[in-house]
Amino acid sequence: MNKKASNIIKYTLTTLLAVVLVWFAFRGVDWKAFWAGLQQTRWLWVVLYFIVALLALVFREERWYALMKPLDPEIRRLHVWDSINVGNIINIVLPGAGEFARCGYVSSKRMSFDKAFGTIACERLCDVIAVAVLLVLALSLKWASFGPFFAENIWQPMAARLGGPLVWLLVAAAVLLIAAFFWAVFRFRGRVRFFERIAGTLKGLATGFASVARLENKWGFVLSTVGIWTMYVLMLWCTIKAIPDLGALGMVDALFLSAVGNIASVIPVPGGIGAYHYLVALSIQSLYGASWETGILAATLGHEAHAILIIIVGIISYAHLNLRKKK
Repeated sequence: MNKKASNIIKYTLTTLLAVVLVWFAFRGVDWKAFWAGLQQTRWLWVVLYFIVALLALVFREERWYALMKPLDPEIRRLHVWDSINVGNIINIVLPGAGEFARCGYVSSKRMSFDKAFGTIACERLCDVIAVAVLLVLALSLKWASFGPFFAENIWQPMAARLGGPLVWLLVAAAVLLIAAFFWAVFRFRGRVRFFERIAGTLKGLATGFASVARLENKWGFVLSTVGIWTMYVLMLWCTIKAIPDLGALGMVDALFLSAVGNIASVIPVPGGIGAYHYLVALSIQSLYGASWETGILAATLGHEAHAILIIIVGIISYAHLNLRKKK
């Protein structure tokens, strides 16, 4: 199967999954109540949301720039910024594809594609740790409210799906196959050209991932990561403050809802459509007694505002990258 056909199948399947999740999230919505809530939205908070979301992109650019600087001292911040924004807009359509695109944009003689991808893998690990920290912090601060909901709606369903013996048997088999493959690659890399190329790619990935150990400003990297996730929590806080029915919720509530929303984003659908809406709306309805329409309104407002910002800055960055290429 060629790459084009594979991409078509992947896009079709992820789109179908998104459609199913959107249907689950929006079924039974009282649209009259939804539009009434939208008309009461405090738009000043939405404007503040855009400012905070833009700052999150700036912090993300600074973090990736810090990771790549030891590998390519000549790399420019503006180039990194444009590459991230174009990658984000591609991810809206095809989840994961944007990471490959932005690696391609920053690749150079010093910064190979595999090294760039290694830095993204390092970023993703930091983000997983950050989501876990947010979740643990929120649960610690308000366990009586958040604990039962998290256990019933997130932990138990996940444990039920991953707890079967067949699942663990498949995981063990996959681990053994991967270990055998790596052994073969490094054992026969001097004899088989294919293995030699794979070994070179893995070495580049490891170099990119290990760039965190060569950071010129380690505290800057840490503070950028903290800045990214602080902005994400503030984005959720602005969202709930924009809706009168949720105005009484505080920063701890935004902290938990932000962690839940990021857990939903793991589901591979275009732009997180459907999964994010369903889980955030369910959280708001179950925890705070709000209507389903209010929960859907909050999820839709935050999600689509972010998508609009990504599309706008993505188009601008794409135009700038093409202009630089022509010059």
